[in-house]
Amino acid sequence: MKTALVFGSSGLVGSQLVNLLIKSPNYNKIKLFVRSPVKSDNSKIEVIWTDFHNLSNYSNQIQGDDCFYCIGTTKKNSPDKSEYKRVELEIPKEIAQISKLNSVKTFTFISSGYANPKHSGDYLRYKGLVEEELKKLKFDKLGILRPSFLIGDREESRIGEKIGIIIFKILSPIFLGPLKKMKPIQALIVAKAMLNISRNDLTKNTFESNEIVELSKI
Repeated sequence: MKTALVFGSSGLVGSQLVNLLIKSPNYNKIKLFVRSPVKSDNSKIEVIWTDFHNLSNYSNQIQGDDCFYCIGTTKKNSPDKSEYKRVELEIPKEIAQISKLNSVKTFTFISSGYANPKHSGDYLRYKGLVEEELKKLKFDKLGILRPSFLIGDREESRIGEKIGIIIFKILSPIFLGPLKKMKPIQALIVAKAMLNISRNDLTKNTFESNEIVELSKI
């Protein structure tokens, strides 16, 4: 039986992932690292209130078999540039580094389509830089997922994202060949793919949106 570490459990993908982990017979403990108190009656769940400004204080608790990283933000929620950089770049890198030091075997990270460490935009550049760091750490298993627009019920409203999803749905029939990775994708599919990375031996570690769909089925 394994222990799962989940960062971003209240988000669109993270909440779906936690439900899958609860149902999975492979895990007897699921550690949720959260910023706000969360109640759970499930015996598998251990909720760890976390000060993400001082992650080193939690190194003894960031221990387990598989780490699932689902945290993300927007510039609307983090308008301060330094805070945005901290959430998108510094926090995932630090959590990955602590996980590696603690011999966590699998690290699965939600990146973004077109992530590139040399991109002019902060979001895609930070995602690309995190990807680079994860590859350097050489986990036993590494999963980098690059979904397109995520579909699902969010607690927060993102008007621009909703408009984008509608447009992409209309255009979806023309997303063929190399454009397949631009199709919107259900959060549940991404969560299933994350779980499948942890229980399968795969020959690659980076998956575009269309590949995530196939990965969710194995």
